[in-house]
Amino acid sequence: MENHVAKPDPASPIVLVIGTTGQVGKLIVEEFDRDLGNVRVRYAARKPERVDELRAAGRDAVRLDLDDPRTFAHALYGVDRVYLLTGYTVAMLAQSKTLVDAAVKAGVGHIVHQGVFANWDVTDPHFVWHQMIERYIEGSGLAWTHLHPNVFMDGLASEIATNDGAFSVYWDNRRVGWIAARDIAAVAATVLRQGPSRHGGKEYWLSTEVASGPEVAAILSDVLDREISCDVRGPEEFLASIAKRGLTVESWYADAGVEFNRQVIDGRMGYIGTVRDDVEFVTGRPSTSLRQWGKENLTD
Repeated sequence: MENHVAKPDPASPIVLVIGTTGQVGKLIVEEFDRDLGNVRVRYAARKPERVDELRAAGRDAVRLDLDDPRTFAHALYGVDRVYLLTGYTVAMLAQSKTLVDAAVKAGVGHIVHQGVFANWDVTDPHFVWHQMIERYIEGSGLAWTHLHPNVFMDGLASEIATNDGAFSVYWDNRRVGWIAARDIAAVAATVLRQGPSRHGGKEYWLSTEVASGPEVAAILSDVLDREISCDVRGPEEFLASIAKRGLTVESWYADAGVEFNRQVIDGRMGYIGTVRDDVEFVTGRPSTSLRQWGKENLTD
């Protein structure tokens, strides 16, 4: 889709968006297609074919491989603001550290980081990795904004589509907070448009609605007028589910997933089951409920 929004002034800040093929990254592209604001956007992708695809659509795009710091300088040249999103791997520590260092060298002024919904003293490894990255960003001297999304509603869609209307949770019958990926993208795009003078040093919490797996199934069943079921499982079954789906996940990350589910069940991460909703404060538009998300994403 070509960008038909009026072009910003050539002196406008340049925004670099990393992770354009991910759940949130793809939606950030759409957000900027609808409204650039007064920024110029450069999209980064690891695969050359994705770079070509973005350029063919009339967008500024560069190759950036988070595992290859040699690709950083060209991608960051002239950039004022960066959206940093890493994959589900312990490599996020080295990737983020080296990217932040390169951003300092390149004269970047503001980093917007997508992290996790966690208390400061969390002990689950995956959440700890994100917090270490945030502390490093804060110590870099750059202006920063941290986004803290809770459980993605969008993770339900593929399971429901491939499992005949069923999905699984691995935190027993505990209630957790949910957020739509489109709302995360809207917050990210707004922060990147408006910049550090408005959002520097801010942490935005993104948890719209609280529900257990069976409660989500009941909401979606009502929306779709057909049965959606939830298979309530425990933490130890999480690893088996990864193997069954043929997913390639490093052991560090898989074990962290098990620990997350354990801590939600035993209460150490009971705060996961809370509403903290900054979407409308940032964007001016209401966040998406589970019911609304179901209508928009699961109906024809």
